[in-house]
Amino acid sequence: MLIADEPVNFGWPMSADSEALTRPVALYARFTRRVQGIMIDSIVVIVLIVCALSLAVAVQSDTLSRVLGFAIVAAALLYEPVLVSFTGSTLGHYVTNLRVVDDASGGNVSFLKACARLAIKSLLGWYSFVILAATRRNQAVHDLLTRSTVQIRDPAKARPAHYLVERSAALDRGMPSQSRRTGVIFAYLLVAIIGFVVIINVLVTTRALSLGCLNGNHCSGVETLIELIYGFALLAVVAAIIALGWKGRLLGALKRS
Repeated sequence: MLIADEPVNFGWPMSADSEALTRPVALYARFTRRVQGIMIDSIVVIVLIVCALSLAVAVQSDTLSRVLGFAIVAAALLYEPVLVSFTGSTLGHYVTNLRVVDDASGGNVSFLKACARLAIKSLLGWYSFVILAATRRNQAVHDLLTRSTVQIRDPAKARPAHYLVERSAALDRGMPSQSRRTGVIFAYLLVAIIGFVVIINVLVTTRALSLGCLNGNHCSGVETLIELIYGFALLAVVAAIIALGWKGRLLGALKRS
């Protein structure tokens, strides 16, 4: 019995279009699903640190404490690269039904590429995710720079709210190259950081903000409010630069109409 939904091959070579129809569609993880995985991994690392510290205190040995200290630092640094390169997923990825996929091979990323993903993600923090909606496959900065994606591991266990399919190629028409956009983004970020450093100096010079507050010693209510506004402004500007730059909306890497 033939199933209508399945393509039938009578022995002739399949065309490229036929192969495309039979190839499984990649399901790319949404931001909320990736955040859940990050939270689980954070809890795992925190539990490991607490257990190691508790053991060091209980044993009361300086030598053991140093060994445990080095071990926990190594475990925290190698946790993601080792698991992602060998299994495709951290514990957080696995629980949330996700896996990291290499663009070139379609399999797990290499250990060096997994290390690069972690380094970029650690450097940029949450800023790495602001370009998700501007990419065709819901990629963060650390995904794009390492040519990888985060996909659903088992589609049968996924809900529609967990993923999206590749966006239309129309997003790329007239778009400057990735390297050009990346360079322009970093140039704008450098200018923005210099600008915010100047603002801090002006605030200190006008005594709107004290050096003691900047050093974390003591802040008045007004200084706390200024620091809060300053932090949110910096976050908003950096996020806007990354998002607009990747969409081709910054001078120097504008998208052609």
